[in-house]
Amino acid sequence: MTSQDRRTTSRATEPQTCVPSPAEEERPNPGFYSTHALDRAFKANLARMTAGITPAGLASVYFEWLAHLALSPGKQVELGEKALRKSLRLGQYVSRIASDPEASPCIEPMPQDRRFAGDAWQQWPYNVIYQSFLLTQQWWHNATTEVEGLPPQRERVVNFVTRQLLDRCSPSNVPWLNPEVTAATLQSGGRNLVDGWQNFVEDWERTVSGKPPVGAERFRVGENLAVTPGKVVYRNRLIELIQYAPATEQVQAEPVLIVPAWIMKYYVLDLVPGKSLVEYLVAQGHTVFMISWRNPGSEDRDLGMEDYRRLGPMAALEVVTAITGQPRVHGVGYCLGGTLLAIAAAGMARDGDERLASLTTLATQVDFTEAGELMLFIGESEVTYLENMMWDQGYLDGYQMAGAFQILRSNDLVWSRVVHDYLLGKRQPMNELMAWNADITRMPYRMHSEYLRRLFLDNDLAGGRYQVDHRPVAIQDIRAPLFTVGTTHDHVAPWPSAYKIHLLTDADEVTFLLTSGGHNAGIISEPGHPRRRFQVRTQRQGERYLDPETWQATTPTQEGSWWPAWQEWLVAHSSGKTAPPPMGSERFPPLDPAPGRYVRQA
Repeated sequence: MTSQDRRTTSRATEPQTCVPSPAEEERPNPGFYSTHALDRAFKANLARMTAGITPAGLASVYFEWLAHLALSPGKQVELGEKALRKSLRLGQYVSRIASDPEASPCIEPMPQDRRFAGDAWQQWPYNVIYQSFLLTQQWWHNATTEVEGLPPQRERVVNFVTRQLLDRCSPSNVPWLNPEVTAATLQSGGRNLVDGWQNFVEDWERTVSGKPPVGAERFRVGENLAVTPGKVVYRNRLIELIQYAPATEQVQAEPVLIVPAWIMKYYVLDLVPGKSLVEYLVAQGHTVFMISWRNPGSEDRDLGMEDYRRLGPMAALEVVTAITGQPRVHGVGYCLGGTLLAIAAAGMARDGDERLASLTTLATQVDFTEAGELMLFIGESEVTYLENMMWDQGYLDGYQMAGAFQILRSNDLVWSRVVHDYLLGKRQPMNELMAWNADITRMPYRMHSEYLRRLFLDNDLAGGRYQVDHRPVAIQDIRAPLFTVGTTHDHVAPWPSAYKIHLLTDADEVTFLLTSGGHNAGIISEPGHPRRRFQVRTQRQGERYLDPETWQATTPTQEGSWWPAWQEWLVAHSSGKTAPPPMGSERFPPLDPAPGRYVRQA
């Protein structure tokens, strides 16, 4: 027997070991799927109780902050000194108002903080109470910022969450510490608290039963909302396409296609007569088409971003050019609709498709590195947590998304309402914008997961990694003239983030317009709207780049609505006037009167 035979025989007679082969190691244990399903179900139910915010993520952030603070004795000494100085400042203020009730406060609220603006807050002891609160709030800001070793993103999360907790404890939210509530209670004999309790119960019942808020029933789509005349000329699984009837004898040759966000009903851009962007454009001689997104359900869980691009703007472009006979179209995208339209435009530019005469984006981001406080909710832990919740139900409920937006402006959207509706017992009159905002939509599991990961987390679009038809696209390829609108108080798409389009495109010209207002109210800025102003400047290829701060400081301010300035820009990038096209065509006949069926889906 050879040595090789002996080695073979020796191995054959060795007892079998329990070490698995590599293939066996990779194969999941049969129990893996059941335990993973248990994790998903547990986290999905927990997410509903925590408004979609992951407790594990918050706990890890606060632990990291405390660990770095514990290892920073210098910072601890600094915070101790600040606490002592603030105590002395408050004591000196109390001494001053004892002899001079009109003495100036020792700390002023932030300009946007209107909680303590009433005269009653300037009277003793309420002036001391709110001054103490503001000093405490300032101390906690110092404690949660500039902690050595804490990553900036984690620092912003700790600072933001701490601010939310402090706002919850504000004296304005405590009945016996709020002089306005105290006065109302004394004057009405407590009737305000009874009315407030009734308001709370009514709101709770409406929320649980899925009914709109009080007063929203007075606003109905097709009756006093979204009433600009038109026809649905196309419908697929995801969209209805509305063509609006002409209001002038001649129209600009190139039609306008508007792509709204799918996290909102389209009619924010066709709100009511006099406050409708669609109505305004039609009256100025434009042929307007609007996408109305279907409200998805559990059966649509597997619809992805590519489905939204293909069945949304790309399908609509084909219909618009077929009906009008015009080879080029002005594309307009709002919020996520603008991001989707930019993706579609980049894919078209890559493939040599020149059907876009221009591209307008309203409150839109294509680079998500500075996406504002909304990014505080977008991390690996948070996205995974949301994915578990969406996996369970097949979609992200609009109320869950609305809660995140409300937290970003909790003083304006949450606590001011608590004081007004529940402590003072009053009701704020419902208006058309509030009624629209309560008309909630859903988002499919796959699409929202892809959106959060590929755009927010990985920033693939700005990095040239986002794929359309299995090939990457780049915003840099877009050559159509660009018009980008940002709003000064946008908590969803901060205007410096929207301004980054200057760094991402090689278009011959980029016109950037900054208007006063927020994400929605700044866009719905009809002519005649009070206290509206804007700045606008065009940068052409070859001109030097201006950073956002320099741009804002050096661009002249104009009073009034920005709509006329944009409309003039559209005309300047059109090829002249022609007779209005027919409403629909033989291939795409009218299906229903506007506003169609999809917008009415609950």
